[in-house]
Amino acid sequence: MVATRPEDVVVLIPTLNEAQHIETVLGALLDDDAFARRTRVIVADGGSTDATRDIVGALQRRYANVSLMHNPGQTQSHAMNLLLGPDFADARVIVRCDAHADYPRGFLSRLVATLDAHPDAASIVISMDAVAKDEFFQTGLALIADSKLGAGGSPHRGGAVSGFVDHGHHAAFRAEVFRTLGGYDTTFRANEDAEYDRRLTNAGHLIWLQSDIRIGYYPRSNVQRLWRQYHHYGMGRARTCFKHGVRPAVRQLIPLCHAVLLIMSLAILPFTSLGLVWPAFYLGVVATAAVSVAWANRCWCGLVAFPALICMHTAWGLGFLSAVPIGLRMRSTEQAATPA
Repeated sequence: MVATRPEDVVVLIPTLNEAQHIETVLGALLDDDAFARRTRVIVADGGSTDATRDIVGALQRRYANVSLMHNPGQTQSHAMNLLLGPDFADARVIVRCDAHADYPRGFLSRLVATLDAHPDAASIVISMDAVAKDEFFQTGLALIADSKLGAGGSPHRGGAVSGFVDHGHHAAFRAEVFRTLGGYDTTFRANEDAEYDRRLTNAGHLIWLQSDIRIGYYPRSNVQRLWRQYHHYGMGRARTCFKHGVRPAVRQLIPLCHAVLLIMSLAILPFTSLGLVWPAFYLGVVATAAVSVAWANRCWCGLVAFPALICMHTAWGLGFLSAVPIGLRMRSTEQAATPA
């Protein structure tokens, strides 16, 4: 296969109030990478109210290949689907980058080379490692986020084995396939990547995980933001399951079962002390995990794993359950529209 030219690559970075990070991200992607400096880099801003747009405008003097676009839909899926427009019809490769991540030097050139090296793959996904700045909560969360109790042991969350997978952190796409599938489903506020991967694999395409191309991602810095994030994750996963008629993975059944058992426990608690059994058992497991993390890392912040895990499991499970009525309506509508 002919090596991809940088002129055939378009890089998209969705932003919304990323003034703290956007300069660092662009520098990591473009500095010291001659290939990357010749690609087209699009910052798709969803209407930032901070200085994000001004910073990008100033950086355009340093990086001539960077453009700023307005993303009226605001979400990441809307941002990515801007690339379905005629201005990008000649692109052969699409790269998705996130403003809330740490990218290694040479990331873009290595990523495109990996896609060239796997002509049977329609997309390349990469590994993620939780990192933190100085915030106490974020540091503790980073210690537990990639564990099996945290993100559930997904291959791309801290994994170290390359190979074909069903899903991973989106990085590079063959543009022709992305267009054929219609891009992301913009009705998804979260889980749009997993939903896309489901359509991709259903169409017979393959996804390659390159585990030695790794990025650092910053988990949420407080419980409120973490709750919102995982509640959206749970809702998105439920919608994906109903849309495609698939069951949650085993690792996803853990927070779902926890939420169901928690609701049942609260319902029977006024009538019997059996309502304390599941909460007591669950809190004991989570407390043990938190103490183990703190001890293993010799860091008090490891105790953050206690509220963080409770938040992640409960928010994800309740988010999934809250989307069940939506999913059932969606399935019934589709069945009614299907000819007998």
